[in-house]
Order: sequence, then structure tokens, then C-alpha cells
Amino acid sequence: MSKTYRKIATIKAEQFDGTPEMALKYGAIQFPSGFQSYLETKEGDMKINKGDWIATGVAGEHWVIKDDIFKKTYEEADK
Repeated sequence: MSKTYRKIATIKAEQFDGTPEMALKYGAIQFPSGFQSYLETKEGDMKINKGDWIATGVAGEHWVIKDDIFKKTYEEADK
């Protein structure tokens, strides 16, 4: 039988602005053309575009979330 589940973990996230400084902050690989970047994750390299979100989990791991998915899935938590 299928059950419904909700995520309860709190994450930190920052919207990727495509700058070399932000890529460096997260260890993302940027190609000289500046049009494509990749973020190293536990599951392998993930393509990241300007406007995507970089999420940081409870163990310090990073992953990429597309903007439309992020807005449907997460809401800002009280500090």
C-alpha cells in the first residue's frame, strides 16, 4: 500500500548566480565558455545553470535543484 511522506530535514540553499566566485565557493567546475558548470556531488557531477539552487544537507553534502522544483518543494524556514 502506498503512503504519503513529507521531508522534515532542514537544508541550506543558495541560488547559483553563475559567477566564477560562486562556482569556486562550492567547488563547481566551469568551462571557459562560461555557459556550463558542473557541481561535484555524492551521486556524481551534476550540471548546474544560473538560477538553479545549490542545496547543502545536514552532512555538508551539496546537490543541485532546478529553480521550479525548488520553489514547489521548499519554503524559507524561520531562523
